[in-house]
Amino acid sequence: MDKTVYIDINCDVGEGVGNENGLLPLISSCNIACGGHAGDEQTMREVVALGKKHRVKIGAHPSYPDREHFGRISMAIAPDHLIASIRDQIGGLELLLNEKKVALHHIKPHGALYNDIAKDASLARTFLRAIEGYREDIFIYLPHQSAIETEALKMGFRIKYEAFADRNYKNDLSLVPRNEKDALIQEPERVLAHLLTMVNRQRLRTSKGEMIQILADTYCIHGDTPAALQILMYLSAQLPNYNIEIRK
Repeated sequence: MDKTVYIDINCDVGEGVGNENGLLPLISSCNIACGGHAGDEQTMREVVALGKKHRVKIGAHPSYPDREHFGRISMAIAPDHLIASIRDQIGGLELLLNEKKVALHHIKPHGALYNDIAKDASLARTFLRAIEGYREDIFIYLPHQSAIETEALKMGFRIKYEAFADRNYKNDLSLVPRNEKDALIQEPERVLAHLLTMVNRQRLRTSKGEMIQILADTYCIHGDTPAALQILMYLSAQLPNYNIEIRK
């Protein structure tokens, strides 16, 4: 009997780092920046082609329209403006996907928008209004026990829970802010240990040392983490030793 556990590893890509040639062969889904915080037609086109070549599921990675701060600062923005921006971002990527005859698999919000809709039900509903046209066809990657999870399920969206293999968590399952010590986990061995606990035990150890339950269908390694390629190469080599494989 096959006891192998198959998991999905995703990366945020097309953000100007230029490491996609190394990352894409090692992952099973990707989230392409589509102009809000990073990315343009050329970068999207290049990553779509790589995703198709390596059989990687492709998702849109929309954000607050804030290239200056890389989408990592919360914005006070009118709902209609945010809705228009998100639709424009995803629509631009979808045009390129259609050219390559590749389906959009999922949508994963970026940065501050991701964190804000995890806590703010009203903002979560605004985000869902922006993507309501995709309700029946795509997944939303979102965090377990979040406001966006509750609202998405109410509205009939298809969801996949996401956890971060290269980030530390607080006790409330929010991420340790990037400006705090040890927000990032960059040592491959520590990333592996963090990931194994989530996959095998549906738990994670928080920055305070508590063991908290978490559900995840997909695990993120940030493409702009300095050690991203090193981490993914290590995971690809080590995970089979634990009867875990990354499923394309």
